[in-house]
Amino acid sequence: MNSSRLVTHFAHRARYWMMTSASVVVAVLLVEPMGASAQSSQNAAPATKQSTPAGTPAPAVKSADQKPKAAGGAPKSKSATAPTAPAAAAAVAAPTLDETRLTLNKWIETQQIISKERNDWAQGKEILQGRIELVGKEVGVLKDRITQSELAVAESNKKRDELVAENDQFKAVTAQLSDAVTAMEGQVRKLAKLMPEPVSAKLLPLMQRMPADPANTRVSTAERFQNVLGILNELNKANSEISVSYEIRTLADGSSSEVQVFYVGLAQAYYISPRGLAGIGHPTEDGWKWESASAATSGQIMQALEIIQGKQTPSFVPLPITIK
Repeated sequence: MNSSRLVTHFAHRARYWMMTSASVVVAVLLVEPMGASAQSSQNAAPATKQSTPAGTPAPAVKSADQKPKAAGGAPKSKSATAPTAPAAAAAVAAPTLDETRLTLNKWIETQQIISKERNDWAQGKEILQGRIELVGKEVGVLKDRITQSELAVAESNKKRDELVAENDQFKAVTAQLSDAVTAMEGQVRKLAKLMPEPVSAKLLPLMQRMPADPANTRVSTAERFQNVLGILNELNKANSEISVSYEIRTLADGSSSEVQVFYVGLAQAYYISPRGLAGIGHPTEDGWKWESASAATSGQIMQALEIIQGKQTPSFVPLPITIK
């Protein structure tokens, strides 16, 4: 029984190695000699004789032939008995050629599958490594873009802060300019009373463009400055020249007549009627005031008017003037 268990153990070990290693032939060789050795040991066992000391008579051995024979029965021979247990176990444990071939085919198929899986894994690994490298490059590009975007955002924030500071400064300057132009418009309105009628009529459109309520107006500060500067330019031009115009005036006798008036800048004016009646005018806070002139002054005014019109040779003509 010990030999049978040993043979069975080695048979299982041989099958295990045939499935897991390339030593299938060695496993088969290990199984067959073990079965043969077990059979030879079984055959040699009956041939061994028990040694007896010399001089001792050999014990009598009963022969199976000496047993009484049953009637009509033939004696049974030992050679007809069933095979021993070790030989049967060895015969069962020894694999056949077909089993060995099938096992080898399975092992080869397994090795092919393992090789294919290794190749597939190697290829997949290369693909994955390539993808990882590509993703790494993309991540690097994205990081660079993020860095550039952060720099651009920082630059934009810096410019925005500068623009906000400039805007605040512009608002402060605009408020100062608005206050300045409002004050200038008030002064221009005061000057409107000192303007002669021809100048006032010429500047009427510009005067009407000045807002009545500077705090609630849609006119921009720049347009208001432009308007005020236009009025001041016209006033400066009128103040630096002598202009002649025709107006209706009330004469000393109370009658109204068309007269010729020449203005010396914006400070003094003289008129003469067709009948030779003359007058002198000057600006006041309530407008222009006109006074009748004497006969001598009327002649001087007529002479000065003819010189202005080019009818006489230029000369010095004394005229009365009022200075305040």
